[in-house]
Amino acid sequence: MTGYRNPFEGKREPLPPALARAGFRQEFAELDGVLISYVRGPEAGVPILLVPGQMSLWSSYRVVMPELARRFTVYAIDVRGHGNSSWTPRDYSWDSAGTDVAHFLRQIVGKPAIVSGNSSGGILALWCAARVPEHVAAVVLEDPPIFSAELPRFRDRDRWVYGSLAHAVQVLGDLDRQRVADIFRQEIPVGETRTVRMPDRFVDFLDRLVTRYQRRHPGRPASLGVRWLPGSLNERIRAASMFDPNFARAFVDGRFYGDFSHEAALRATTCPALLLHATWSRYDRYGLVGAMDDDDARRVRELAPQTVYRRIDARHVIHDDKPRQFIAAVTDFADTLTP
Repeated sequence: MTGYRNPFEGKREPLPPALARAGFRQEFAELDGVLISYVRGPEAGVPILLVPGQMSLWSSYRVVMPELARRFTVYAIDVRGHGNSSWTPRDYSWDSAGTDVAHFLRQIVGKPAIVSGNSSGGILALWCAARVPEHVAAVVLEDPPIFSAELPRFRDRDRWVYGSLAHAVQVLGDLDRQRVADIFRQEIPVGETRTVRMPDRFVDFLDRLVTRYQRRHPGRPASLGVRWLPGSLNERIRAASMFDPNFARAFVDGRFYGDFSHEAALRATTCPALLLHATWSRYDRYGLVGAMDDDDARRVRELAPQTVYRRIDARHVIHDDKPRQFIAAVTDFADTLTP
């Protein structure tokens, strides 16, 4: 699986009405041979760049973007391997994806920005803070897997999250036969000996909806095609259909990590930082269920003592689960920055 291309690369998608009314528009930037899809809001103040996590799109921020646009000039990107951006099957790493973000800050934003990243997007924000500090005014690290997404810990100690990426590779890896609803066929630990999962009959039902939609709308991203199911389900289905499984495969087989050290990056980061920490659990059998535990968060603050810490009772994608708290945390943090 090395020669395929993203069938959605460079294609425009209809914006949610609330974003269109707020003046957002979708654009594309070719950065050193990689096409990056992004959405940009009207000029409104300090630039903020929103970087989604693995198997998420810029649209995961759709709820918070109109409110943020009252205060900031908002940019939200699809990381390479996602959405309408280029797929680069042979080249997924912190360095390649981080370089894309750095090019975007330099060539598109054009002045130091707040870089806010969720999950792996938070690691990319940290990469930029350490590697291209001249383009970063501050970082918002939204439940990033700092330390937990490093080998060998990721594979050996915190194996459930690692296993969830292996599951994504397994169910999405054959692009000709993938059934994107199968991403929901996964056990989620809720105790030392107890897991929960979406019932197979319900996943089968979602699969039928997706199949019907794709039959009626060939060449378009997958969708459930109904409005009476939670929007978060449809967002995951759509994002999975626009995701290069080789991105996850690079995490599983070790190609993604390179020599990027989270500790060294934190030591090198001098800009203001906000760490948003979501709910997590740890079980002997499964390891960490979440992105970072309290020891990880404490170590972040020791290595980068300028970090402001906020614990939020929310799922991993805080900006989607608790949008008001995310907006408040980001705007309060921005108020502390020196103009």
